[in-house]
Amino acid sequence: MPEKPAITSSELGTLWLTYQQKTMTLRILEYFIEKADDEKAKEIMTNLYGGIDLYVGKIKEIFQNEGAVIPVGFSAQDVNKDVPKLYDNGFDIMFVRLLKEISMALHSLNITMAYREDIVMIFDELTAITQKYYNLCTQYLLEKGMLARPPYVTMPTSVEFVNDINYLGGLAINPFSEKRTLNTVEVAHLHHTIETNLTGMQMITGFAQCANEREVKNFFNEGAELAKSIIKELRETLLQNNIQTPEPSGGNPTRSTTAPFSDKLMMYCTSLFCSFALGGSSLGTAFSLRNDLPAKMAIFMKDTFEFAHKGAKIMINNGWMEEPPQMEERKQIINK
Repeated sequence: MPEKPAITSSELGTLWLTYQQKTMTLRILEYFIEKADDEKAKEIMTNLYGGIDLYVGKIKEIFQNEGAVIPVGFSAQDVNKDVPKLYDNGFDIMFVRLLKEISMALHSLNITMAYREDIVMIFDELTAITQKYYNLCTQYLLEKGMLARPPYVTMPTSVEFVNDINYLGGLAINPFSEKRTLNTVEVAHLHHTIETNLTGMQMITGFAQCANEREVKNFFNEGAELAKSIIKELRETLLQNNIQTPEPSGGNPTRSTTAPFSDKLMMYCTSLFCSFALGGSSLGTAFSLRNDLPAKMAIFMKDTFEFAHKGAKIMINNGWMEEPPQMEERKQIINK
């Protein structure tokens, strides 16, 4: 009996995806660390870099031991640390925080598809690292006044049950229908969607300024407008319920038009954010009981999916989309 069983198809797939995401994150951190002018931010990112680099090495070792080719991912060719700052100070930690939020979701999912103990441990340990640095980023941004907390609410003093189907009211087809006040679960998802789209809009605006290919530049411009429209729509929903939507300060793109990252890396990063946005909108739809909210989210999901699909075509046409490991083509093998 071998000391360890061979890795399964799901383990190979999740390790492959993790390698792509982590090598991209390393390249982004290399640039942000080089440009950081805040020592605490630099320390957070430097320590995170060391932790991620260790696990990229562990994944490489598993691929080598299993006789699998090491993915290309993202290398030194995808980052240029010697260009001017693309974003104001503060965006680096905002961006890293959002990357860690995406990582938490991915690692939690990946661990459910892992069976070999050493691979389960990799995702378990990566989850712990991700949670630690997500919290460090959150506390840093709060201390600097760069992160707006969700709105406060009067604490409930009794338990209530829904006793009228009008609780589900607020049909999108009738804008004049009576809508109940938003509940705290719905506000949580609306605030989260606004917050992530604000960071995404800043990120993709910077990408649009510095992208090399005209088609890519136009694509990023379209993404910035999409994020802006989602933010505007959801802010209006909150304001209609007399709920303020404060905007965090800092983190804006500078005037630089020189790219710190390759178009390939920026396209992959945008694709990753779109996947995260689709998942977030799905959760928002599932936990919203006022009928107009899932209708809004469904439109956002449709627009985001179409935007992501357009990006996938650009990546394929430019040879930037690395293909995941494939299952055996049995018909081709048999017909040889």
